[in-house]
Amino acid sequence: MNQTYFITGISTEVGKTVVAAIITEALQADYWKPIQAGELDNSDTHKVQRLVSNPESKFHPSAHDLVTPMSPHGAAKIDGVAISAKKIKRPKTGNNLVIEGAGGLLVPLNDTETIADLIQKEDRVIVVSRHYLGSINHTLLTVEALKSRKLKTFGILFSGAENPSTESIIAKMTNVPILGRIEEEPYFDTNVVKEYANNLFPVLSPKDEK
Repeated sequence: MNQTYFITGISTEVGKTVVAAIITEALQADYWKPIQAGELDNSDTHKVQRLVSNPESKFHPSAHDLVTPMSPHGAAKIDGVAISAKKIKRPKTGNNLVIEGAGGLLVPLNDTETIADLIQKEDRVIVVSRHYLGSINHTLLTVEALKSRKLKTFGILFSGAENPSTESIIAKMTNVPILGRIEEEPYFDTNVVKEYANNLFPVLSPKDEK
């Protein structure tokens, strides 16, 4: 049974795009970024495409390509468009699908909806957490917000240098599986992504939920 993996982060610039590329490579999945705000010439879809080397993955166009690099609700207003979570349709595919959100879980799409409204109950949500002052709080709040919406956190993936104390308390307080860590690499290319993908595959392999 094919699965959808929704990649969200505890904030912006925590490594979601690299994680999305690694998971896409690991599962030879399709990739989709529903909303791209800014960097249209070098979008997250472009970045993931450059990092993924398997021949099976397809890269689906975003539902909204917004010019200004800011929160989707604000960028959409500048562009004169309206975003509605209900009107954003997922690409049709017979493959596993990796969806990358924008910023954190509660980034607004409009006056009433957030990125969380793009997540479906059956999705495997992966939270990307990066260590900084306040990151424990942001990670716990993200997991709590998912739980309050009856969305399941499939796992937490740490990005950057190890911090055992932080990781330990997050694991204990969330009771969510820790999938691993993406180290602070000097660079990411197809070979580095493939190596991480091979290591992560055993915890990602799409089996039916028990």
